[in-house]
Amino acid sequence: MIERFQFLAPDFHSKEPKELALLSIISQSFFQPFSIEDNLLVILTALTSGSGVGFNRAMLFRTADDKLKGEAWLGPRSAEEAKSIWDVLSTPGIGYIEIIEHNRWLLTRQADSLSQIVKPLVYSLAQDNLTIPATSAARKEMLLVRNARQEPQIDPKFLEVIDVEEFLCVPLFVRGEEVMGLIILDNAYTLRPIEPKDVKLASLCGLMAGNYMYATLLHNRMIEMERLAALGEMAMFITHQLRNPLTAIGGFTDQLLNSPSDEAKKRRNLEIIRKEIRRLEDVVDRLARFLKVDLRKMVPFDLPSVLQGAIQGSALKMKSEEIEIRVNFEENLPRILGDATYVGEAFRNLIVNALEASSRGGCVSIQGRREDQNWVVVSVHDNGKGMLPAVREKLFSSFFSTKDKGLGLGLLYVKRVMESCGGRIEVDSEAGRGTTFQLHFKSAEEGRTDA
Repeated sequence: MIERFQFLAPDFHSKEPKELALLSIISQSFFQPFSIEDNLLVILTALTSGSGVGFNRAMLFRTADDKLKGEAWLGPRSAEEAKSIWDVLSTPGIGYIEIIEHNRWLLTRQADSLSQIVKPLVYSLAQDNLTIPATSAARKEMLLVRNARQEPQIDPKFLEVIDVEEFLCVPLFVRGEEVMGLIILDNAYTLRPIEPKDVKLASLCGLMAGNYMYATLLHNRMIEMERLAALGEMAMFITHQLRNPLTAIGGFTDQLLNSPSDEAKKRRNLEIIRKEIRRLEDVVDRLARFLKVDLRKMVPFDLPSVLQGAIQGSALKMKSEEIEIRVNFEENLPRILGDATYVGEAFRNLIVNALEASSRGGCVSIQGRREDQNWVVVSVHDNGKGMLPAVREKLFSSFFSTKDKGLGLGLLYVKRVMESCGGRIEVDSEAGRGTTFQLHFKSAEEGRTDA
């Protein structure tokens, strides 16, 4: 016998606190920075938490290339274990991370776990003569199967694996969209009949899972589109940056080949070619430095010494423009966490920008202070023209520059360095009042109370 149900019938009411707690855990899990696999495991746990929702086991299928593929099978090995799992999950103060760890343990505790049994199950959703469980996914219907061994619509191999008389199929989908997967629930150990309230709870969990999976799919597609757009933008930028010097090199090389005896012209052309080659090298070097920010390990280092090195690298610019740099650091400033090389390069970018923004004879102010026991803040201020809000909003966009010959990567590089260090960069600027960049670094003495 097969009964069919609609999703979220209007008379759904959850009266049991444990059920509400489980649904709360599910909804909160979607806002955590964990993988889709971990979040789906939270739903499987909610459905198999013993005296909570009440199912003993939950089998998960995911769809890919018009196929339904077995992925995970979560559940206790006995009624006693089902109760103990619920006791663990209902412990006061337990959080999402503990649930995730518990799920992972359940799936890896045995080499021949339930998940290893379900993974070989694969069903085509494109063929005409579908069997259960593929029928549920293809038709987007919940199917409650009773007396399973008497039903010819069930795939014999699946029936051999699940080995129960009663189970519930819950497709995971968004209305009007493709099916994301399928959850199959049973009470193999307690043998408790699946009741209408169980079906309603399962339908709610299924809809939450389907919407979450679809939202994740859209998010990933959006990220991929952004990556492709960024690649296209970078390709256009590189083409623009390299075309002029390459054209100049080609043209003056042709002149050398056509007029080999004119020594004066030869020397002039070679100097121009050398200049354009250096320009190419500068573009490639700056692109490479931007792309290779990869802090694998953060170590404590002394901030003033790194900053001093960056200032010394700008000495010629300071002297030619008669611009003063004033440095004021608090005494006993703690060391910060990061990579001294990358941070030094980030400072060099900010100092060069500040010098170029300042008027001749102006001043650039650099201050360092302890914000609290966890953070050190360094500010770089210039007394230049400042920026309008529209310009300020685009500062950290790739290839955006207010300079005629700027690559538009300097500030984006600084931002990437700060994020890699676990810090952040902020900007405060107003037209006519200069610009201040604030760099927030993690203190190497983070958490200490004796400072």
